[in-house]
Amino acid sequence: MFEQALLAAHIAVLGYWLGSELVINSTYRYVSYADAMPFAERDRLMEHVMHVDQHVRYALVLQAALGTALAASYGYVPGGRTVATGALVVGALWLLYVEGVHRLRHSAAGQRLAAIDRASRYVLMALLLALAIGLVGGAWPMPLWLRWKLAAFAGVMASGVGIRFALIAHFRTWAIMRRDGVTPETNAIIRRTYVAATSVLVVLWLFIAVIVALSLWKPA
Repeated sequence: MFEQALLAAHIAVLGYWLGSELVINSTYRYVSYADAMPFAERDRLMEHVMHVDQHVRYALVLQAALGTALAASYGYVPGGRTVATGALVVGALWLLYVEGVHRLRHSAAGQRLAAIDRASRYVLMALLLALAIGLVGGAWPMPLWLRWKLAAFAGVMASGVGIRFALIAHFRTWAIMRRDGVTPETNAIIRRTYVAATSVLVVLWLFIAVIVALSLWKPA
């Protein structure tokens, strides 16, 4: 029953993740191309995009915690129910931390906490890749399809980092627009940034599609 509940939650979170990505991208596109809208209104909608973006972060944490708990419950990693329960507890604490970073994001403390959060994601990506190629847990009874799935999950996270880098130009230009007003040139930069970020997002969706395929077919 415990494993079935974890599996159901794991599947539900994937749908939650994809839905959040679609809402974020759709709203961001609307803001990017709304040249005729007063900037104050565009700015308000952009702030809404940043709030909705939290759901993607929640989904990442939930998938990491639930995936670890499932792997332990099925015996793919050592520790059994103890490790599974520990993963869920760590996931809950991580969620609280992510929420705190979001609420404090405009403060100096929030910026420091955000930097720690970003660094932790690089560590997690490295750990996922190490598990995928057997540098960590090479002797564990982890099937090959699951190792490929971990590598794809690292790809999802790397794509998220790529989107963040693609959006640097957006935030820099948005600050100029807020300070100096909107011009055709700044609007053009915002639209180009949207296209660049969406291109990386498509790669992220492809990695998620690979994860789904591996989970369904479990190739040997």
